[in-house]
Order: sequence, then C-alpha cells, then structure tokens
Amino acid sequence: MTISQSNALTRRRMGRLAVATCLTAMLASCSLSLPGTGEPPRIFVLSPKSTFDENIPVVDWQLLIDAPIAAAGLNTSRIALRQSQIELEYYANAAWTDAAPKMIQRLVIESFENSGKIVSVGRQAVGLRADFILATELREFQAEYEGKGDNEPPDIRIRFNAKLVKMPQRSIVASKTYDYLLPAPGTDLVSVVLGYDAALGKILKRLVAWAIDEGEKFHDG
Repeated sequence: MTISQSNALTRRRMGRLAVATCLTAMLASCSLSLPGTGEPPRIFVLSPKSTFDENIPVVDWQLLIDAPIAAAGLNTSRIALRQSQIELEYYANAAWTDAAPKMIQRLVIESFENSGKIVSVGRQAVGLRADFILATELREFQAEYEGKGDNEPPDIRIRFNAKLVKMPQRSIVASKTYDYLLPAPGTDLVSVVLGYDAALGKILKRLVAWAIDEGEKFHDG
C-alpha cells in the first residue's frame, strides 16, 4: 500500500468516526426531550361523604346523576390554582384520578348510596328509568393564592350548582348553588388536596340532604 493510499484510508476512517460521534450526540440530546421520560405525576383522590343527619327521609324513588358540566379549564384531571383573577394555572406533576367532573359525579353517587336513604341512584344513561335527574354544574374548583403571602396556605374555592329535574316532564323543581371558600390546612400539596376534600365534603353532605328532601316534596308516589 502506498503512502497516499494509507492516508486516504485514514481520512475515510476518521470521517466515519466523526459521523458516528455526531449521531451519538444527536441521539443523546434527543433522549433528553422524549415525552414520557419525566417524573410521573402524583395522583390524588377525594372521598365521598359517609355520615349524614338521621332526619333525612328514606325515599322509594329513583335518582340519576348527570356528570357536572364545566368550562374547559376545569374539565381536566389537572389540579387547578389561581394566583390572579384573570389566569388559571395547574400544579406541576399532580393530577386527580379522573377529569374533575367525572370524579365528582362518582363521589356524588357514592355519597347518596352511603346515606342509605334512597332506593336507587346511578349515572345518567340512555334507557334507565328515573323519577328525578340531578343536573349539576361545576363553576369553581381551584386553590386561590391571590393576596396570600409566601408562607400562607391557599384558599380552596368550590362553587357548584344543582338542579333537580322531575321526570318524565323534564321540569326543574328545585335549584341550589353551593359556594365554599375554605383555607387549606397547609402549604404543601397534600394539605392543599385535604382542603379540596374538606370543601367538597361540605357540599356533598348538604347536596344529598337537599336533593332527597326536595325530591320527596315533588314525588307523585
């Protein structure tokens, strides 16, 4: 092999090595931005109510529960927060077990079941017969930091409207809005979620009693 041939071979080898090095660097940089490689979110769940006033009547009619309607910003599994009146944000790496309206629908159904005061309660679905439908709207569901200091816990705001619809007439016979603003017990994320649980629990307890009392007034049985 001549010197010129040896030099050409060396240059080709060096060229292939440079290309391989560049490809390796590119793949390494790409792997840093691949989706799904970050820390998974913490998943949180809220609890249904299980204790109720004894004076709630026992009823023999059937109730179906609609999933609450909600604006797009709240129709998500992300946990919402607000630091100003004009912007809705979300906690990083944290989520509910389901989109907030579906999670609340399940909690409402379980709370009615736990009361032991109603013969049948379930999700709104085609083909199911009911005496009443509970139509709801989730209007506020966030932690609020506006006006709070760095070491102060946020307030939890939940505003929830319920309408009791008599079937088959589909007429609204009662309507109620619940609006709670309660301080979270602490600044950490678990304390914030406990604040959500306490505020929603107050609504669930009152919602069950109100819907059963109102339904009994308008039931034809």
